[in-house]
Amino acid sequence: MKALLTVAVIGLSLVTAGALAKDKDKDKDKGKSLPPGLEKKLDNGGDLPPGWQKKLRKGDILDRDIYRRGKVIKSRDRDGLISIQVDDTVVRLVEDTREIISILSR
Repeated sequence: MKALLTVAVIGLSLVTAGALAKDKDKDKDKGKSLPPGLEKKLDNGGDLPPGWQKKLRKGDILDRDIYRRGKVIKSRDRDGLISIQVDDTVVRLVEDTREIISILSR
């Protein structure tokens, strides 16, 4: 009986660990870079398409390419927050991690 209980506990822990591993993979692409075509357009001085701007959400990590393209309108404060302007949108974020705190449209 004790052996059966041990096998059941080990089996349950393996199933739980597998489910947790899948959830980690789901969030893996959260900080994904821009698609190649959009990256090329930005390099040539083009604007972000409206659909891409809508993808920016509070709590997300701002893509490095968008961050580089933005113009700093308020430098780092004592909390480490900056405000940048990307096209017609002002994004307030943590400078070190590029985590979006708020998004303002003009």
